[in-house]
Amino acid sequence: MIKKVPGFIIVFFLLFTLVQCAKKGMPEGGPRDEEPPEFIRANPENYTIHFDAEEIRIFFDEYIKLDKPQQQIIISPPMNPKPNIMPLGTARKDVKIEISDTLEENTTYTINFGKSIVDNNEGNPFNYFKYVFSTGDYIDSLSVSGKVKDASLKAPAQPVTVMLYEVDTSYTDSIIFKETPRYVTYSQDSTFTFSLENLKEGTYRMVGIMDKNSNYLYNPKSEKIGFIPQNITIPTDSTYEITVFKEELEFDPKRPAYFKGNQILFGYEGSPDLDSLSINLLNPKPEGFRSRVVKNAETDTLYYWYNIKPESDSLSFEVATPKTRDTLYARLSTLDRDSLDISTEGGGMNENFKFKANTPIIDYREDLVNILDQDSAEVPFTTLFDPIRNEILVEFEKTPANRYQITALPGAITDLFEETNDTLVQNVRTKALSDYGTIILNFQNIESFPIIVQLTDTKGKVLAEQYSESSGNFNFQFLRPGNFLVRVIFDRNKNRKWDTGNYLKKRQPEQIKYFSDTLEVRANWDINQAIILD
Repeated sequence: MIKKVPGFIIVFFLLFTLVQCAKKGMPEGGPRDEEPPEFIRANPENYTIHFDAEEIRIFFDEYIKLDKPQQQIIISPPMNPKPNIMPLGTARKDVKIEISDTLEENTTYTINFGKSIVDNNEGNPFNYFKYVFSTGDYIDSLSVSGKVKDASLKAPAQPVTVMLYEVDTSYTDSIIFKETPRYVTYSQDSTFTFSLENLKEGTYRMVGIMDKNSNYLYNPKSEKIGFIPQNITIPTDSTYEITVFKEELEFDPKRPAYFKGNQILFGYEGSPDLDSLSINLLNPKPEGFRSRVVKNAETDTLYYWYNIKPESDSLSFEVATPKTRDTLYARLSTLDRDSLDISTEGGGMNENFKFKANTPIIDYREDLVNILDQDSAEVPFTTLFDPIRNEILVEFEKTPANRYQITALPGAITDLFEETNDTLVQNVRTKALSDYGTIILNFQNIESFPIIVQLTDTKGKVLAEQYSESSGNFNFQFLRPGNFLVRVIFDRNKNRKWDTGNYLKKRQPEQIKYFSDTLEVRANWDINQAIILD
């Protein structure tokens, strides 16, 4: 007798069998694709002469997309308007270039794709593919190469656009502000080298800029520039080094604005000599009127403070420097002013102690300030008032593992509104000698003096510096543990600071050389380093 199997058992068995079959057939996945796309052909063919097409198609063996085409793809000489290049956003097996420009006769064009062509799945780049064509009888084949540097950094923070301008009867130095170059390329990310290829014979001027908006024009407000001062004749066997720098702009004050009680904000562009700059009120001044100009520590802003409000609600000012003179206007309002508030800053082994105020300091009394060490012994000190930064520097000799109490008695500091400080007491502690490190440098190849030797962090912030007119030996003490870079400024004009360059005046920046290695400072450790500069 055959028993009937219940239907739900049959269904369960069939489902179990299907699941097992599904598991057996499930793909395990292969190795990750690391191969870039392969170029198959182009229409018209690459390196075509007598080019007259309005469209170019470049075919690959798999689906590709364009990664950051605006930054990566360089067309040299530039076409205006720029051609339409696809794909944008979607993957396809070809790159399509629609040309709307009237091409120049007898000219070789290069479309360099950089690293923009990548496969659709894994993003593997087809590096530095270029499409070249000529509207004439032959392809230009000359080239020039070189390297880029940054005047103030160990290496450029981003690629530099290197450009060649043809020197003919219409050439002027101002061409970089208003016309695109004849040839253009980018420096490589890691080697900082560049190569301009498929050039025609001729005389050129070479310029490099950090072209932030990719328009091949120089914007001195936001971009760095470097240049080769002499003409370049191609063909040439020479290689060239371009050092980019940020120019100091001419001082340009902006329309002032009422900020709050008894102060007016003056924004500006450029790099004024604050010691020689003056802001003068042209309106009639009330009896007892006094004013002060203070610079914002973080921004390009000046604050004009006044103690008594003029009768007019509309004020006119003369802003003067040795080179410029501007008349500007501002309207007043009614807002409460700040009351005097004193803060302190610094005091470590390599730091000056500072008194800072939120309103303009007009007087201070050194006799109402005193410093005691941890043994209650008086410590001699000197003070220096910086009116533009509105701070009082207090300098005194410190020793490791010590405590200092700095006291300012009432009336030590007076502001523009005749307000004075209450008693201020600030304690400063220095660490033990074993908490600091030392760097001793002995330079082997200093070419000229004077020099400024700086220790910076890895981002270029100056942490310590020393000046020398003859010696190549330097001792930096009481350094906090960390990584330091060493750089040397060759102070050509002996003004004890680094001076940048100027393109139109054909002035290169003062030379800075770096020691190639990073120095790691450890607590209770001396680094004695012989230096051969790059």
